[in-house]
Amino acid sequence: MAEFIPILSDMWIYLSLVMEVGILAILIYYGLYFLRGTRAANVLAGIIIALLLLTLATDFLKLAVITELLNGLWMIFPIALIVIFQPEIRRAFAHLGSSRPFTRRMKQEETINEVIKAVESLSANKRGALIVFQRQIGMRALISSGIKINAEVSHQLIQTIFHPNTPLHDGAIAIENNEIVAAHIIFPLTQSVSLSDSLGTRHRAAIGVTEETDAVAVVVSEETGSISMACRGNLARNISIGKLSEFLRSLLIPSKNDSARNIFEDMSDDDEMSGFSGEMEK
Repeated sequence: MAEFIPILSDMWIYLSLVMEVGILAILIYYGLYFLRGTRAANVLAGIIIALLLLTLATDFLKLAVITELLNGLWMIFPIALIVIFQPEIRRAFAHLGSSRPFTRRMKQEETINEVIKAVESLSANKRGALIVFQRQIGMRALISSGIKINAEVSHQLIQTIFHPNTPLHDGAIAIENNEIVAAHIIFPLTQSVSLSDSLGTRHRAAIGVTEETDAVAVVVSEETGSISMACRGNLARNISIGKLSEFLRSLLIPSKNDSARNIFEDMSDDDEMSGFSGEMEK
């Protein structure tokens, strides 16, 4: 047994080295992830580039005094980063603390409630709208045509976006991770020829995006104010607010385990309902 102790010791040294590299890689990745798209990312890039250029220049030109100053600067660099990027670090820890499953589920419930309030108002006022929820399949290429929003979901914001006099009311909004990531998005229309002629552009775009992804789309008709919902390339029309709430919770909250989740899966198994389901719009 004694002869295995040195071997195990050597293995642990290599294993601990791999673990340290992995932990550092994860920390760097998530640090850059939280800084992406912010002004802090540009600041960090500028600081690093400036320090690297100064270091290379002093080494090449043999500037001893500046080299000593830079060596001291590199030692306090981590502390300086903490001071400079305090808001981003605080936001990262807040996000980490709110990533528990129960908290995520509560946030999803809040998002759905805000959308339901907005849809109910839009339907009552006959204002057309198309709201698309991203699920597992990313839609970055599809939403690139829109205007970035990156705002918390609220019924007031949704109603404002789809107000007829606003520049963003045409097209769709996309919701990802409980945020409105973009508005004025032009999604591809479905190419199905078996659909009713009464379906407008919003309904066809809703079917089109759910044919290409696993997204869930909610449509409000501008002509009648009726509410429709698309998923898996199928469309349920003239649904009530209560039924819409039931469908959204079943499809968007994994813990919900009621039969409504399989509604659209059952539709796809019925050849007569392929690409369309529900009552005709009057």
